[in-house]
Amino acid sequence: MPNGGTHHCENCHQLNYILGAIIGDIIGSVYEWNNVKTIDFPLFTKRTDFTDDSVLTFATMDSILNKTGYAKAYQAYGQKYPDRGYGGNFASWIYDEEPEPYNSWGNGSAMRVSPVGWAYDTIDEVLSQAKRSAEVSHNHPEGIKGAQATATAIFLARTGKSKVEIKEIIEAMFGYNLSRSIAAIRPGYRFNESCQGTVPEAITAFLESTDFESAIRLAISLGGDSDTLACITGGIAEAFYKEVPEYIIENSLRVLPAEIIKLIGEFSGKYRQGK
Repeated sequence: MPNGGTHHCENCHQLNYILGAIIGDIIGSVYEWNNVKTIDFPLFTKRTDFTDDSVLTFATMDSILNKTGYAKAYQAYGQKYPDRGYGGNFASWIYDEEPEPYNSWGNGSAMRVSPVGWAYDTIDEVLSQAKRSAEVSHNHPEGIKGAQATATAIFLARTGKSKVEIKEIIEAMFGYNLSRSIAAIRPGYRFNESCQGTVPEAITAFLESTDFESAIRLAISLGGDSDTLACITGGIAEAFYKEVPEYIIENSLRVLPAEIIKLIGEFSGKYRQGK
């Protein structure tokens, strides 16, 4: 794949790339099937790559930027970047001539929604667009709720709400329990592809973090569906902390195709400038 590298990173601060969710997915990619139950692990390895979480996040960006339907974008990107770890039902859905939702409560709706939290400027719009992005495939109430909670947390984080406020609002709106500690969750946590078993844990990792890197480390340390946990956490953490360390950006861009870096730049230029 084209090397993103330092050349692109020189533009990162100018463009203020929206990359948090994608970075979480990339760092988590090698730990999904090789779980680590610690925050002490290498962020990047020779096998580090982007997975379906990133591909569908790209698709959400494209859909919003170019005003194409979510289903059309998810199918186009899924077909363009096959074999990235899509769930069984979704892998078939990508190729359906007339794609219909299949009542999924899987965490796929939450992993791809982060751009919605950046692109819309009221809670109502964020909730509406998160629902629309989810229900083309994940139309189960839990699938919709997971996407809405993730996008809302990003919206609240980027608009200056405190962690206490974010926790209280998300608990009140969505009924998630965000009062457990990561240390309490970690020992018994297992692979879980559901929104209800992923989104609260990912938000909790953000709430306990002290900066972007610690948020990603806490999410991955839970084990389970590591790339998706870190993808959801990363999207919120970036919106809250505003800063991502340059070496993390640089190493993440290295695995992304040039056309994707261009898309991220265009989306970020439109929706992050001045926010």
